[in-house]
Amino acid sequence: MEVVILKPMNDEEFKRFRRVSAAEYAEDKVKAGTWKQEEALGLSEEAYANYLPDGLRTREHYFYSIRRENGEDSAGWIWLHVSDAPAGKRAFLYDIRLEEEYRGRGLGQAAMRALDETARALGASEIGLHVFGHNPAALRVYEKAGYAITDYKMAKSL
Repeated sequence: MEVVILKPMNDEEFKRFRRVSAAEYAEDKVKAGTWKQEEALGLSEEAYANYLPDGLRTREHYFYSIRRENGEDSAGWIWLHVSDAPAGKRAFLYDIRLEEEYRGRGLGQAAMRALDETARALGASEIGLHVFGHNPAALRVYEKAGYAITDYKMAKSL
């Protein structure tokens, strides 16, 4: 069984995460039909600025590099938010990404296990996340890690 370590991001890793993650989020919103291509990156940048006003040091947001137990290179990243909610402390997984060359080797499930441990250590009793409908591979990863669908949002093109 593959083991990974979640290492807090440094400033340089965060800069890359921020750039790539915002671009990928914009692409996902276009694929989902929520945003138009020409406005997507600007809207994504605006959303990230609102969510992360203090960047890497934004309160209640945690950023990790996913590292293989024996590896120095980052295999990907995790962006986790942990906050108090009426039903107790909850975590929300905003982003998880494995670099292409690390996919299909069990690192995704290992990262999900490490995420569970990290969220527990931060006091969370539950982790939520969002999956775009056009990403069935991610849905399978999350279901395999024990996540269950809590609601559906549906749309129909006219």
